[in-house]
Amino acid sequence: MVRNAVSAKINLNRLQEGLRAKRFGKRIFFSSVVGSTNEWAKELVLLGAPEGTVAIAQTQTGGRGRLGRVWFSPEGGLWFSVVLKPKLKAAEAVKLVFVAGLAVAEVLRELYGLKVETKWPNDVLVDGRKICGILAEMSTVGEKVNFAVLGIGVNANFDAGKVFPEELWGNATSLMNELGRKVKLEELFRVLLERLDCVYEQFLKEGFSLILERWKSYAGFLGKQVVVTSGTETLHGLALDVDNEGALAIRLEDGTVKRIFVGDVSLRAKI
Repeated sequence: MVRNAVSAKINLNRLQEGLRAKRFGKRIFFSSVVGSTNEWAKELVLLGAPEGTVAIAQTQTGGRGRLGRVWFSPEGGLWFSVVLKPKLKAAEAVKLVFVAGLAVAEVLRELYGLKVETKWPNDVLVDGRKICGILAEMSTVGEKVNFAVLGIGVNANFDAGKVFPEELWGNATSLMNELGRKVKLEELFRVLLERLDCVYEQFLKEGFSLILERWKSYAGFLGKQVVVTSGTETLHGLALDVDNEGALAIRLEDGTVKRIFVGDVSLRAKI
């Protein structure tokens, strides 16, 4: 059900009154439980939702990460998706993930003083563990983006070691785990929307290069030995750069340089 409501943790009316954003948050739809905020946002687009429309839920029962992976979305997290209608070619849509990653990294550092890192292509980490994941999906007409949906999930007011499956305990954290306290979700949501709005506007007006450079300033894996899994291929090498098309460049052990567009990167364990 599509509802514009007030959650127990986020007063949407109050948030919208104080929101300083040009595009995002003028229309916010809330539900206590949805399958996926990305799927809900797509439905809202089909009903005529303009750019900047936000779908937010207290929990997701079918949250998804990259490559169809399950994204656990317990109550206490910040799970939302934003409708975008940029004039981009389909091949450029990956850049939206970096726009969101930069916004999240900047906000978590500035609000909470955390040592935040970005991880190619779509994660934000604290102390090497995932605190935020980002999923961009798009609808295309020919080679152009018709609309995109940008999903952002921040592990906030819960203990990741208690609510996540055991296999994720070493790889995930939350704001509560890192700070030893709960945060004000309404403040986090508002500041994230405002920063995302600002970074997105810069991206549209000034291009990707400056956004990418700021994103790379948080990328702790660059210049280090990494393992990259891409499909059935596993590569070992030195992470050199992320280029203007969003590809990861690594120098393999035989000295050749390879550009990777889809994959997962992790730091190589020291022997």
